[in-house]
Amino acid sequence: MPIADFSLAGKVAIVTGGSRGIGRSIAVALAEAGADVCVAARKPEALEESVQAVSATGRKAIAVPTNVRDMDALQNLVDETKKQLGRVDILVNNAATNPVFGPVKNLDERAWDSVMNTNVKSMFFLSKLAREAMLAQGDGGSIINVSSTGGFRASVGLGAYSVSKAAVIMLTAVCAKEWGTDGIRVNCIAPGLIKTEFSRALWENEAILGNSTSSAALRRIGLPDEMAGAVVYFASQASSFTTGQTLIMDGGASA
Repeated sequence: MPIADFSLAGKVAIVTGGSRGIGRSIAVALAEAGADVCVAARKPEALEESVQAVSATGRKAIAVPTNVRDMDALQNLVDETKKQLGRVDILVNNAATNPVFGPVKNLDERAWDSVMNTNVKSMFFLSKLAREAMLAQGDGGSIINVSSTGGFRASVGLGAYSVSKAAVIMLTAVCAKEWGTDGIRVNCIAPGLIKTEFSRALWENEAILGNSTSSAALRRIGLPDEMAGAVVYFASQASSFTTGQTLIMDGGASA
C-alpha cells in the first residue's frame, strides 16, 4: 500500500448539488480516483451532463433527482444509491442555496427557512442516513461538507448564507466527534469566491471581484476544479487520521 493512498477504487460516493459548478467537479474527481458516483440535484435534465462526465472516466454513474429539503427524497437518494451501486462509502454534502442578497433586516421567514433547511437541515439528516448505510457495511466511511469562507466572517448582503455556513462548520466538528468511533470521518472545505453560476452575481460585480482578488495572496478567484482535490483527499485513506477539520480554500485571502 502506498504511504499516501488517494485511491477510491471500490468505493461509492454520493454528491449533492452535483449537476454543475463545484459539485460537478467533485463528482468527476472522485470518479477519476476510482469511485462510482451518484449525483443528485433537483432537476433531472441538469444531471445528464454530470453523469456523462463521470461515465467518461470509466466509472459507473447514476443520477437521482433529489429535493434535499424533502426527507423522503433523502431516504430515496441513499436507497437508490445502494440499489444501483451497491453501497455508500462517501457523502459530499454540496447542495446549497442563497435566494436573497441584501441586509438581514429585510430577511423574511420564508427566505430564512429556505436557506437553513437547504444548507444545514438537509445536510444533517442526509449525513445520518449515510452513516446508517456505512455502519451496515462495517468498514466506515467519509463525509465531506461544503461550507464557505462566509462561515468564518460576516459577508455583507449574505447574512443568512453566512450563518448557515458557520453552522456547517460546527456540524462537521460535532458529527466527527461523535462518529469517530464508528470509523466515519467528517471533514469540510470552505471555498472563497469561486467562478460558478451560483456565485455569478458576486464575480460579475466589479467592486466585489476587485475586493476578492486584491485581498487574496494569489490575486484571483478560484475555479470549481480547484476545489475537488481536497475532497478526494478527505474521501481517501490519505487523510485517515484527519477528521473534524475545515480547510479554507480562498487563494490566501484569509492568510
